[in-house]
Amino acid sequence: MKRNKIALASAALLTAGVLALAGCSSGGNEPEKSEPAGDPKAVITVNNIEPQNPLIPTNTNEVGGGLVIQSIFAGLVYYDAEGAVHNDVAESIETEDSQNYTIKIKPGLTFTNGDPVDAESFVTAWNYGAALDNAQLSSYFFESIEGFSYDENVPELSGLKVVDETTFTVKLKQPESDFPLRLGYTAFFPLPKSAWADLKAFGENPVGNGPYMFDGEGAWKHNERIDLVKNDEYDGPRAPKNGGVDMILYATTDAAYADLQGGELDIIQEIPDSALQTFESDFEGRTVNQPAAANATITIPDRLEHFSGEEGALRRAAISHAIDRKEITDVVFNGTRTPAKDFTSPVIDGYSEEIPGSEVLEFDADKAKELWAEADAIAPWTGKFEIQYNADGPNQGWVDAVANQIKNNLGIEAAGKPIPTFAEHRTLITERKSTTAFRAGWQFDYPSMFNGLGPIYGTGAGSNDGDYSSAEFDALLDEGLSASDVEEGIKKFQEAQTILFEDLPAIPLWYTNAMGAWGEDVENVQFGWDTWPILYEVTKAAE
Repeated sequence: MKRNKIALASAALLTAGVLALAGCSSGGNEPEKSEPAGDPKAVITVNNIEPQNPLIPTNTNEVGGGLVIQSIFAGLVYYDAEGAVHNDVAESIETEDSQNYTIKIKPGLTFTNGDPVDAESFVTAWNYGAALDNAQLSSYFFESIEGFSYDENVPELSGLKVVDETTFTVKLKQPESDFPLRLGYTAFFPLPKSAWADLKAFGENPVGNGPYMFDGEGAWKHNERIDLVKNDEYDGPRAPKNGGVDMILYATTDAAYADLQGGELDIIQEIPDSALQTFESDFEGRTVNQPAAANATITIPDRLEHFSGEEGALRRAAISHAIDRKEITDVVFNGTRTPAKDFTSPVIDGYSEEIPGSEVLEFDADKAKELWAEADAIAPWTGKFEIQYNADGPNQGWVDAVANQIKNNLGIEAAGKPIPTFAEHRTLITERKSTTAFRAGWQFDYPSMFNGLGPIYGTGAGSNDGDYSSAEFDALLDEGLSASDVEEGIKKFQEAQTILFEDLPAIPLWYTNAMGAWGEDVENVQFGWDTWPILYEVTKAAE
């Protein structure tokens, strides 16, 4: 795999005493805008899946809703295809100590209903997302801000202050130099004043400030499609070169692929197992297969029988050794995945294949049997090992392969447990109703090593689906975030991974490439560092 590196915020953005994001009023290197080609009114179509929840930025932490949210909202910053940070709504983000930040918003911006995009629209949304009583899935992202608490409801964070209409300040609990890099993630998007009248209803028909907007009432036809049109009032760096995007919510990727072949779909953002060996020839010159900041894992919560304490640690290690990752990535995925060597991604700065304890990811059937026997000496195994997965994604092939390897190498019954849709799969997980191990994965929210660790394995984190908790791991994350030297921070994050390799709260499987294909009518198709297509850049010929 090509080892592209995406620098941490502290390396890429720190200047002499003052941090200012690229593209701000003091100068910078914001990407040049090119003249659109094709028909600027043409609507492109792309496959997607039904979002898990109503579309509230602080409560959307999965890919189905994430693609919609990032299309209809604009945050303070955005990430280009390479993961570099550029201002969007922000005019400047400055700090002298990496703990106190002053954020200025470009004046005169509005949401599509006319509400102002101002300091209050950010601060109110962040306070809502952070408040314990609101139970937002992305509340963890506000943990660093002064006043955040996991123990009591805090309606307003003491670290957030509105200075004037276009300025607000953020005070963190400690210096964290990568804080500005996080601000392109959906949790940090603003909300209009109108949202607070009925937030649930708003989530069904959200009003944003981004390059696209909902195509009127009923644009979201559940389990069918979400229709977006160009927001002509958006004047930011992501101005669409097309007239809109129709996201078709497919039940299976095979159905989406068939529509792409039949000319009924413009872009597919994942490839079904059935086409992995043929998609590059089926759509010659119109495919992508490149490294991205995403990975796949299996989570085995310690609440499950046989998976707590010492017995659970032994069984997790045994299962990890029983999986031949190279065989599956070569045979099932036709080389479009890379066996995991750590918990992050090769395209993120700080990635290493030499972290102590990572040998638990090596295929070793004899070691797997030995560890399983040690666990049986504590408590004999009973039951069947199952892996829950969503059947509307390309998962059955690899889940069956992993289950067969576990069955053959450990001598136990093992199988996949399909759930019809991604939304149902995620709801079972987030409501802690999954009764088996389950497939998981992480698509980085922002290009930082911490983002591949903290939100998933930090105590109380919003995406910590296995409820893992380690004081030692949490402490190392804090030390890494507060390190003033970039390399020292990376060392702490790598050290934190040694704890994960001991406890295996999730079993790393492989790194996921950005894979997709597109039809003959569209051009300028590019997939980003986070695996998503850059929809606003796509052009389409007139029909």
